[in-house]
Amino acid sequence: MKSWASDVQTCGVNANWIAELDQLLGPTSQYPTDLQDIVNTLRIGEMLTAEQGLILWKFTDINLIGHLAHLAKQARFGSNVYFNSNLHVNQTNICTLACKFCAFRRGKRARDAYALTIAEYLSRIEPYQNSIDEVHTVGGLHPEWDVEYYEELFSACKTRFPHIHIKSLSAVEVKHIAEMSGLSPRDLLIRLQQSGLDSLPGGGAEILDDDVRDIICFGKETSDEYIAIHRAAHSIGMPTNCTMLFGTIETVEQRINHLCKLRDLQSNYGGFQCFVPYPYLPDNSRLPEAQLASSSEILRMIAVSRLMLNNIPHIKAYRMNIGDRMSELALHFGADDFDGTVGHEEIMHEAGSQTYLSYSKRQLAKFIFDSNGMPVQRNSNYTNFRRFDDDDDYGNSIILPTLNSVVNL
Repeated sequence: MKSWASDVQTCGVNANWIAELDQLLGPTSQYPTDLQDIVNTLRIGEMLTAEQGLILWKFTDINLIGHLAHLAKQARFGSNVYFNSNLHVNQTNICTLACKFCAFRRGKRARDAYALTIAEYLSRIEPYQNSIDEVHTVGGLHPEWDVEYYEELFSACKTRFPHIHIKSLSAVEVKHIAEMSGLSPRDLLIRLQQSGLDSLPGGGAEILDDDVRDIICFGKETSDEYIAIHRAAHSIGMPTNCTMLFGTIETVEQRINHLCKLRDLQSNYGGFQCFVPYPYLPDNSRLPEAQLASSSEILRMIAVSRLMLNNIPHIKAYRMNIGDRMSELALHFGADDFDGTVGHEEIMHEAGSQTYLSYSKRQLAKFIFDSNGMPVQRNSNYTNFRRFDDDDDYGNSIILPTLNSVVNL
């Protein structure tokens, strides 16, 4: 099957993934004693407890944890690895906040501060209009832009590029614009949805613990506000992603609790489509007390996320943050989404990312093939899929891996 469709809740997940995972796991007795209870929980499709999450985190054999996460991914998606054709456009770097971890933010009077006009925003998209189907737009909290600016922005974008999905606004942007406009977050999202906003990218979760937030992003939305804003989006049928920034000052327990809060909301509303964990990049920001995440910690975070978040369909290896090669490894540790073509990105690159920005679909597919995966191009909300091996942009000169191949770690 070269192409297929799904719905915004299922997001392409195999309907029989629990039974498939049961088969892939094999006998529980082959696993170490410390993991046998966890394996039994996984095979019946129940959520792991926070205590079980801590056991996974502290278990010394990272390859075995990665193997379990890989099986959990394979049960849902086989060898498929998803990507899309997208472009990042950041509308402004002017921000009323000054989060310690942020290298992107500028004050209004800074020499390199900018705020795109509607025409400038559209001109950023125009060169890519025939090769993308999503524009990803987040930025600072501009002190003068209320709902009317964003209504005009999204409406103009949809008028000029009706085929392009608009994924825009982090939770704190929603909060800020709502307050600027005298609206509730839900009423704001309804108006913006009517103007063309299709989904929220999920940024700004950082760690959903207010003791951490008071240190790294004081003044930003609280943990409860982040959850409430995404609940509001889900209640009007607007899908969202969710995220985690790790490697600042948080504890492992706070990371696990973060995952539990996300899946609790998902259990009630079902609007999260993808979880995006990414480590703090310290090069140009002001958080000297940050712990920083090692390569093995990044892979463990992705694996534990796949095993804990059994009700959120997709786990993304965010190339803009962790780089191409680490993203390839992440595909063996539970990640199934390889992000997209991107074209332009500022927030992670201001913080020190060196990831190349202008890959073609062919180049992305090569990374996926190299990891023994099957590249599948998706749309923004995971409802339409097409295997890439028959794409005219790629050709048929590559030997494809089998769809049911298993990577042994």
